Amino acid sequence: MSISSLKTGTVSPSSLLAGNAFYNPLFVDYLVVAGGGGGGQYAGAGGGGGLRSTVTATGGGGSLESALLLTPAVSYTVTVGAGGAGGNNVKGANGSNSVFSTITSTGGGGGGGNNQTTGSSGGSGGGGCFTTGGAGTANQGYAGGTGYNGDGKGAGGGGGGAGAVGANGTTTLAGNGGNGVATSISGSSVTYAGGGGGGTYDSANTQGSGGTGGGGNANNNAAGSAGTTNRGGGGGAGVRYFGTEYVGGAGGSGIVIIRYSDAFPLATSTTGSPTVVTSGGYRVYTWTSSGTITF
Repeated sequence: MSISSLKTGTVSPSSLLAGNAFYNPLFVDYLVVAGGGGGGQYAGAGGGGGLRSTVTATGGGGSLESALLLTPAVSYTVTVGAGGAGGNNVKGANGSNSVFSTITSTGGGGGGGNNQTTGSSGGSGGGGCFTTGGAGTANQGYAGGTGYNGDGKGAGGGGGGAGAVGANGTTTLAGNGGNGVATSISGSSVTYAGGGGGGTYDSANTQGSGGTGGGGNANNNAAGSAGTTNRGGGGGAGVRYFGTEYVGGAGGSGIVIIRYSDAFPLATSTTGSPTVVTSGGYRVYTWTSSGTITF
């Protein structure tokens, strides 16, 4: 085994063992999902939080990255990003970043709000309020959809997801949120960082649905649905429904998960109350609030 192969992260944790002893260095797989963006009032949907991972199913934020090299006796930071607030006559707020050690995922972009505003850029971009959506971040998520504006009515774009762009609004329906990305790092397949659904303005057109991975829906005669907690989903848009105005849904908070071979020992200390599961040959640590870990 060469030193260069260790540095590139091409060696799995199980190949770094000498019997059952703790053998340095330690490589860990990770999933870092940021908070989703809030849905804007008047149609624009929130984008899903950025997603970075070594264990994913498909493209976009699902681009595979190398395992991360950790050093014993070093305290590594874990930050779980909050979802962005839904807009009340304004754009939705961007979600907050999530962090593990040197790995940062970017918060989802807020959806466009009143007065034909664009969706904000983020890990995945927010949908536009009758205009263009925000950009996503390379290898984390996709752009939000463009809204439609015509004859004093309109339909917003769907928020981008980690796995797909948000759909554009049309003359007959608001854009659906882009789908998220599935990963089995926790031991079962879970989808994260879906975009929120776009909404309509004074129109009987169909409201947008959230993308898979926790994206919130836009709703007739109700506020936009929030993105799913600890999935990083974007919030659904708030609609104006024949003169009655509803606020956008908040983005869902993010999550941080790491795993490594169970032939290595447990961490010497953690904060933030992560859940710890040993299964399938791995030790899996999951944080739903910020903390630290030391090996």
